[in-house]
Formats: sequence, C-alpha cells, structure tokens
Amino acid sequence: MQITRPHFEIAVQRLGILKALRAYDPRVAGTPPLGVETEKSDIDILCHAPDPNAFLADVQNAYTTMSDLRIWQWISKDRPIIVTFHAHGWDFEIFASPQPVALQNGWRHFEIERRLLAIGGQDFKDAIKRLRQQGMKTEPAFWSALKQSGDPYGGLLSLEAETDDALREKLARLGLGPGNCISDD
Repeated sequence: MQITRPHFEIAVQRLGILKALRAYDPRVAGTPPLGVETEKSDIDILCHAPDPNAFLADVQNAYTTMSDLRIWQWISKDRPIIVTFHAHGWDFEIFASPQPVALQNGWRHFEIERRLLAIGGQDFKDAIKRLRQQGMKTEPAFWSALKQSGDPYGGLLSLEAETDDALREKLARLGLGPGNCISDD
C-alpha cells in the first residue's frame, strides 16, 4: 500500500521552515514547485548563510529531532552546508551557502527551468515529466528535452540571458511548446 504525502506547500507550511529560517532568505526550489516531481523528489530549500556557525546553530536548534537528520559541509570554495531530514511525508534538503540565494546555481537553474516551462506549455512539461519518470535528474531532463548535448548544468545557465521570445523560438524549432504564439510581454 502506497502512502500519499501532502502537497509540498502543505509540508513546508506544517514544518514552518520558511519562518524558522527567515534570517537566511529561504526559498523553495526544485521539482515540486515546478510541477515535475516524482515520488522520489525532495523539497529543496536554498538559503543565504554568510555565517555558517550561526546557521548551524539555528538548524540544530530547529531540526535536531527530525527523522534521518544529516548535516555536512562541502569542501568546495564556498563550503556550503547541506542539511537533510524527513518530515511530513517528504525528504527535505537545505542548501546553505555564503552566496546570496539569487546568485546560487541551484536558484538560477530553477528560474530558467520555470521560464522554460511557462513558455513551453503542457507538452514541454509532459516531456520533462516523462524524462524524470525514466530516472533523469532535473537539469539533464531539461537539457535532453531541449535536444542539447554537453553539460546540462552549464548549458541551462547559458540560457539565462535569452529573452522569452528567443526561448520560445528555440522551443518552436524543436517542435516543443504551445505553437508559435508570441506573448504580449
């Protein structure tokens, strides 16, 4: 018997994570807010934590009793902190970097993916969902749906500066998107 989990927004609200981490500009990203999640998807929370010690103290204070709590720090140049745990039927992953959220690659990927889904319409969204159901991670699924080769992470970032019209044309050339309509924006 499969247990259904609540909508991601309900889980986030029940946990109170955005309020608990408000000092760190928390933002929900990843596949659930994009509507392309799978049953294995987690809820990603991106945070700006210029003081890692203060962030760790706040996280430990708020989530020390959570199921499957794990905390570690990357050794990359920014040394982001990753916190994972299970709550309200979902796995949560908090990514905290000294870099402001708007500049973090995870947020930048999320923003371009959101734009592509808005421009590409239901057919494009369905293509992403199919690829995700086949086991592809999010960025590779988008890059594959765009029929691109090479690094999907850098490739998606290369689309950031494109206008919506340019992205719409790219999708139309690939036979993706809701026709060739041009919006009024």
